[in-house]
Amino acid sequence: MTALSVSTSSAAALRADALVIGVAKGPKGLVVTSGAEAVIEAFEGKLAETLATLGANGAEGEAVKLPSPAGLKAGFVLAVGLGEAAEGGYPLEALRRAAGVAARTLSGTKKAGLALPAESAEEIEAVALGALLGSYDFTVYRTGEGVKEPVGDLVVLTGRKGSKDAKAAVERATVLGEEMNRSRDLINTPPNDLHPKAFAAIVQAAGKEHGLKVEVWDEKALAKGGFGGILGVGVGSANPPRLVKVAYTHPKAKATLAFVGKGITYDSGGISLKPAGHNETMKCDMSGAAAVFAAVVSAKRLGLAVNVTGWLALAENMPSGSATRPGDVLRMYGGKTVEVLNTDAEGRLVLADAIVRAGEEKPDAIVDVATLTGAMVLALGNRTFGVMAGNDAFRDKLHATAERAGEQSWPMPLPAELRKSMDSPVADLANMGERMGGGLVAGIFLKEFVADGIDWAHLDIAGPAFHESAPYGYTPKGGTGSAVRTLVQLAQETAQA
Repeated sequence: MTALSVSTSSAAALRADALVIGVAKGPKGLVVTSGAEAVIEAFEGKLAETLATLGANGAEGEAVKLPSPAGLKAGFVLAVGLGEAAEGGYPLEALRRAAGVAARTLSGTKKAGLALPAESAEEIEAVALGALLGSYDFTVYRTGEGVKEPVGDLVVLTGRKGSKDAKAAVERATVLGEEMNRSRDLINTPPNDLHPKAFAAIVQAAGKEHGLKVEVWDEKALAKGGFGGILGVGVGSANPPRLVKVAYTHPKAKATLAFVGKGITYDSGGISLKPAGHNETMKCDMSGAAAVFAAVVSAKRLGLAVNVTGWLALAENMPSGSATRPGDVLRMYGGKTVEVLNTDAEGRLVLADAIVRAGEEKPDAIVDVATLTGAMVLALGNRTFGVMAGNDAFRDKLHATAERAGEQSWPMPLPAELRKSMDSPVADLANMGERMGGGLVAGIFLKEFVADGIDWAHLDIAGPAFHESAPYGYTPKGGTGSAVRTLVQLAQETAQA
């Protein structure tokens, strides 16, 4: 595991295998960013010229190595691109991505110093978090040669005097990075190893480690409690469903947040079977539950003065002789009935049960997180999640919170006229409605299960939760940890309110 630390030592004096510096696109060519002054001096003022000769131009994602000259104690210098040069400081996301590129490039290296622009506590945290996330690689199932260990030690170099807030920034980055990487591990784990019971056991183990209260409903308890949505989705699988509650409380908390996560550990579509080409990555359909779990643990580790309860609705959606059929009617937790028109619209069924149960504890707000609809991917692409809510003010708050956390999101409406498309002749509502605007229809369905007087928001992370292309910035191929930062940011800001 990669270890993070912060130091005010000169970049020239740091003993390490590598020294990372930033470069950017200036109006007259490549420029070297702040933080690298000692490196420029060691190259006798010709660092930018040398890098340009090697083809560097400062573009985002660029990484160029060159041997260290006399005067540097690091073995080599790695220049990473930050994009367009900025006079008033670089965007935090540019710093995160550059640090992530550096950490991934340095896989197999024992120690590296990060001499990137990092003067403020926010910049220090961005560099540290980007580096820790960029060092991630899921190697549990890989054997043989060619598997590199992540960089061992990363030292964030800063000229900031007074190390207390700098140290706190690195500590927060460490918590966020480790918990996001925990969620990535869960998302990347094959479904034959991560079924609902196994996921619940992992949460129970983490609860013991961090002092969290964990409660698990197995299939018998779910049946006794009337959780028809979760049971209706999981009934076709040999691996029965679970509902997991993981709670963090703080003695000085003045508010309580409930986070609800969709945890479909594998989604075949059920009887409404997904076609080939659409089911190979469906182990990622529990990304919402992974994000909620990681956020609750993060809140505990950071000691936030807010109560946070996570609800993980875990099931495996499989076809079999016992599976729910299109046309079946489920009696949900709380009593509402739902006609199932499509068994591949299962996420909203498990979420609905968990939302009602979460609402019984009367939290100040409920936020659910789910890889819910392909329609949201079509609308917003692969890097942006949609934000819907019971009212515009809370929706806009979540959107702004995500922005401050460094995650791409976009506010989406819940048009009232779409509700009629879910009318059912035999039940209170159907689990499907109009095809056009399907992501919005799903949000409207969930809204039906939110108790009056509770702020509620829905994050559809179907696009950014699982990255299938080549890594970029601090984002690896596979599970990304989407929404963890947004949830933790919301918890932190609620605690500080």
